[in-house]
Amino acid sequence: MSLVNKIASFVTGSYVQRLEEIRSNPIALQKELLRSNIKKAANTSYGKRYGFDEILTYEDFRSRVPIVTYEEFEPEIERARKGERDISWPGKITSFAKSSGTTNAKSKFIPISKESLEENHYTGGKMMFANYLENHPETEIFKYKNLRIGGSSEIYQEYDTKFGDLSAIMIENLPFWTDFMNTPNREISLMSDWETKLDAITHATLKENVACLTGVPSWMLVLLNNCLKKTGKENLHEIWPNLEVFFHGGISFTPYKESYEAIAGKPMRFYEVYNASEGFFAFQDQAHTKDLLLLLDTGIFYEFIPLDGNNLDNRKAIPLQEVIPGKNYAMVISTNGGLWRYMIGDTVRFKSVNPYRIVVSGRTKHYINAFGEEIIIENAQKALKEASKATGATIKDYTAAPIYMQGNEKGAHEWVIEFEKKPDDLEKFTQILDAELQKINSDYEAKRYNNMTLNLPTVHTAREDLFYDWMKQRGKLGGQNKVPRLCNTREYLDPLLELNKS
Repeated sequence: MSLVNKIASFVTGSYVQRLEEIRSNPIALQKELLRSNIKKAANTSYGKRYGFDEILTYEDFRSRVPIVTYEEFEPEIERARKGERDISWPGKITSFAKSSGTTNAKSKFIPISKESLEENHYTGGKMMFANYLENHPETEIFKYKNLRIGGSSEIYQEYDTKFGDLSAIMIENLPFWTDFMNTPNREISLMSDWETKLDAITHATLKENVACLTGVPSWMLVLLNNCLKKTGKENLHEIWPNLEVFFHGGISFTPYKESYEAIAGKPMRFYEVYNASEGFFAFQDQAHTKDLLLLLDTGIFYEFIPLDGNNLDNRKAIPLQEVIPGKNYAMVISTNGGLWRYMIGDTVRFKSVNPYRIVVSGRTKHYINAFGEEIIIENAQKALKEASKATGATIKDYTAAPIYMQGNEKGAHEWVIEFEKKPDDLEKFTQILDAELQKINSDYEAKRYNNMTLNLPTVHTAREDLFYDWMKQRGKLGGQNKVPRLCNTREYLDPLLELNKS
């Protein structure tokens, strides 16, 4: 192990120990965390409303405190945004992360307390790097730079508080010396206009020795292709010979993996991270599997609503110790930022319970269920992968929505797909997509049986840069903004089809 890595190992040793505790003693950690968070928030207005000072057990907590959506919890957040103290977390919350709103047209403002920033978001990142060093003691990422890419990073002042992308809040609050480890510097990272920032990042990072990438796959790919174009190089390792790993999150990596492998130049490692404005939840802790280790001592208490029957409507949640591997759950969180029994909108499936490892399977609102078919993101990703493999295609971006029944006409699904490499036979691609969806989703299969309810999907080939132009038109270019993959209405698909004609 090099001297640099020995120093890094000494610095990160405590985080490795915490990860071992998470793996070996998960339930005790969660019980203590819930007790601690409740005690801290007992004198807030929310805590007084629901009698936090009388809560002694999880059963007390579950019976007293309601499960809420963002819309239901928004009045508390708005009070805090206007500068009121002690609303749902002690003290004054001065920063709010504005979500990209991919499942809701309305922007969401997530409270970021000092505790959630330090104990969750920053600690999650430190654990991720500590775990990587533990897995790869020969790594050289600590000798060179980390290329980071955030979203639209302007911080806005409103009322007596600030709001902006989580990446902006995190970068703004990092100590100055972290600029020596990251590229671009803080000034460029906090630029607000994406296209101006893209050129500035390219110019700055081409001068650096980059070993590590962190960001959202779609926007990072735009940046990397821009770097290749500017330099005339054929692959990334001609630019950065020591590049070895990409820590990615925010959206599924599946549609992008082939593109990254094609431009890498030599084998790279890819590690998935599950973080959001609401918290840093999990990361891939093993090199050989994509399963994500759930972080259980960084300020977030987890509950799960089984996605069967009408549990989501009835909001009947269970604690961590009652989950079953292989089942889909809607995730509910209570955080040290002042969110209480908050439905984040993500669905997860447990791959194991010893330790607790998950995969993100979709969104509670990001799906197509116009005909009872309940297609979720994970279904779509698997079917698209098989269709692409069979027809030699590579997908850059896509979205899908229902074609509603009209008169005697049956319904269907309609897809707009932007290919980096087009399928050799679009009709075959469509048929395989349909067949794979039937294979992995019995509800979809039932609706497709003899075209009983649903016809064969319609697939449109998007023109080059359609999704980029559409996101730009909507003012959603940059790191944390995501292309809506599935939607139960046509609010995204119809504008895309119209723009595809131009």
